[in-house]
Amino acid sequence: MPTITIKTTTAAGLLALVSTLTLAAIPASAAASEDAAAAGSDLAKEARWRAQIVDSLMDGDAVDLTADGVTFLGLYTEADEDTGRAAVIVHGIGVHPNWPQVVYPLRTALPGAGWSTLSVQMPVLPNEAADSDYAPLMADAAPRLDAAVAYLQEQGAERVAIIAHSLGASMANAYVAEHADAVDAYVAVGMSSGESHAGQDNNALVGKIAVPVLDLFGENDLDAVIGGAPARAESGGAGNSGYHQVQVPGADHFFDGHEDALTETVVEWLDETIAAP
Repeated sequence: MPTITIKTTTAAGLLALVSTLTLAAIPASAAASEDAAAAGSDLAKEARWRAQIVDSLMDGDAVDLTADGVTFLGLYTEADEDTGRAAVIVHGIGVHPNWPQVVYPLRTALPGAGWSTLSVQMPVLPNEAADSDYAPLMADAAPRLDAAVAYLQEQGAERVAIIAHSLGASMANAYVAEHADAVDAYVAVGMSSGESHAGQDNNALVGKIAVPVLDLFGENDLDAVIGGAPARAESGGAGNSGYHQVQVPGADHFFDGHEDALTETVVEWLDETIAAP
């Protein structure tokens, strides 16, 4: 079983830069329920997020993407220098593609390192929804990820990675496991694992992924993330020599105050893993 690597990186206050962009939480339109989840993503909530984001967007461009007849928001930020590489950024539970924790630091820092980014709106439920309520929506993630990868390829990207946080990692796991030819690498940030997360077994899915994987989490992450790390390492490393697990000292689930450590670790691993074409 691969040994968990401890990476020390200087953290700085990137979150301070984005704090002015933090959007007010949107009131839930209805209590989360099985019926609401079965009906699909809360498109009214997506529309409210979109209106607030587009109105105050300062980095990148808002683009429309379509999957299964649903139009959803993407935030595209072109690399400062074209290297033919790009990354899809996937947010966590119930939020949006410009979220100030994890998502914004990644989507705005990677372009300076030669990686264009497309941060996408994933299916969401009302604010009260728990992880388990998202089980019926997991299948809706793949079409959106397909559309995101296709968009980046249309912009000229020859090598594409997916970077996903928290519940977003659970949404991306099945896609990466089942679409080995779609992406060149996968970064899971704060991925929960155990018997089930949103109705799926992430330990088993990690073991099915063939592309290089960075399993990244914080020293003070959620119990479900830290406690599942040894099993993920065993499953991921069993048949994938490109699987690596990295723990960032002092960081929590959202890398608050450790945004530089997050972005530098991701960029370093991506550059080592995916050379410019």
